[in-house]
Amino acid sequence: MRLQLFVLASILSMLLLAGVSSATYTITNINTTVYINANASAHVTEMITFVMNNDSISNYNLDRSGVNLTLSNWEYIVGPDVVPHIINQKMGIYNFNLLPGPVVTTYYGGVATIYMNYYVKNVTSINQTGPRTYLYKFNSSVLNFQHGSGGVVLGPHTRLNIVIPSGSSILSIYPLPDVPSNLVLNSTNTTEVSWYDGEPLYNFKLIYSSKESLISEVSNFFMDIYNALGVFAYLIIIFAVIIFILYTYYKVH
Repeated sequence: MRLQLFVLASILSMLLLAGVSSATYTITNINTTVYINANASAHVTEMITFVMNNDSISNYNLDRSGVNLTLSNWEYIVGPDVVPHIINQKMGIYNFNLLPGPVVTTYYGGVATIYMNYYVKNVTSINQTGPRTYLYKFNSSVLNFQHGSGGVVLGPHTRLNIVIPSGSSILSIYPLPDVPSNLVLNSTNTTEVSWYDGEPLYNFKLIYSSKESLISEVSNFFMDIYNALGVFAYLIIIFAVIIFILYTYYKVH
């Protein structure tokens, strides 16, 4: 009886592997957007679109309905390109989420997109250059590009977008982005820059400045006090307000 069960399990495993191996996926587009935050971290979103033949649709839908499939699982199912390819995974990635999208059927098979979003630490360095004014420099070691004959290069069918905080001004950038093609430095009009596939990104550089609002400065000041003193900070503030009210009342009367 045990031998029969073992043989049956082996046959089922072979059939499953045969179904996986018969599936054919071809990646057609990779779109990565890096939203840089004021605290030097970044929110990264990636969309990896691929086509499949008719025989692969049922396999993909079956895998998509699987529970707790990891990035490694999808790398095995679809191919080695389904990884956070733009961002170096050693740079402190956290809150990683992966969502395989539905299949849109076509005459040759289907099209689907895998969506990934996660956060990365230390994407930029920060230096204060004046009152509420900060200089940000992109940390190029965060990037994980393919290597061409002359150095790192953006892979085929790939687009990299970097979004800096609103109100910031780009001071220096290399290479010049594909979009916008008429980038004006030292202007707050541009907050997003993009490079397309095949773009050589040797000595990548992005430096921009940003000015913190007065409200943000005051809010961060009190937040720093709270982080240092905890709830006791609120007691100090309440006590100071009470003293001010009593002093004002005394002066008036």
